Amino acid sequence: MALKLIIDTDPGIDDAMAILYAIAAPEIDLLGLTTVFGNVTTPKATRNALYLLEQAGIEIPVAEGLHRPRILPPFPPTSAVHGAEGFGTLAVPTPQRRALVETAPEYLVRMARAHQGELLLCPIGPLTNIAAAMELDPSFCSNLKGMVVMGGSLRAGGNITPAAEANFYHDPHAADFVLRHGCNITLVGLDVTNRVICPRSFFAQLASQSPKIGGLLHQMAEFYIDFYETVGKFSGCGMHDPSAL
Repeated sequence: MALKLIIDTDPGIDDAMAILYAIAAPEIDLLGLTTVFGNVTTPKATRNALYLLEQAGIEIPVAEGLHRPRILPPFPPTSAVHGAEGFGTLAVPTPQRRALVETAPEYLVRMARAHQGELLLCPIGPLTNIAAAMELDPSFCSNLKGMVVMGGSLRAGGNITPAAEANFYHDPHAADFVLRHGCNITLVGLDVTNRVICPRSFFAQLASQSPKIGGLLHQMAEFYIDFYETVGKFSGCGMHDPSAL
């Protein structure tokens, strides 16, 4: 039986890789996406999520999440890494579909209740929506099968400051709340993801084998790998969010 999954995401080039992987994987039943700020603003994250689903030809719900951290003022998006619109040099058109009226925390709480003990949640952006869902329903985490979070760093240092991983940095209070009060959580941090590197040749091969979706990822990855080279990493790009998936 396929694993029921929801991805909480701030797409983002490596988010796009993770989402499209989840769509393609036969062992995953992707029920929906929720969006948050980080790589882009939350409205752009919602637009990007809807765009990816349209490109993949599937219709699943997208619920827009919160627009700013729990306590800190908003951070500027990481446009140097992902581009101004989130997908490198790709111009993202306005999608035909719209997000749910329901907010991301409300949607997550409802889905965790509806699929009690079966739903896996994979947050690959700041944990703002997850903390809000936990406050909305104290049984939220216990209703989940589990949560696999892309975030944090144990001994690998940071990727946005010398010490901090970007998802936790963009809302440290949400990360603290989720880790203190959550359950069934697996962290996939930089100690793992910095070891998973894909070179340009991988994405070129992907584009040749799958011209539409592979070509889309190839175009995004060129921008992403160009950034990695500016910080002295020449072997390819880190597969942060796909590693969590």
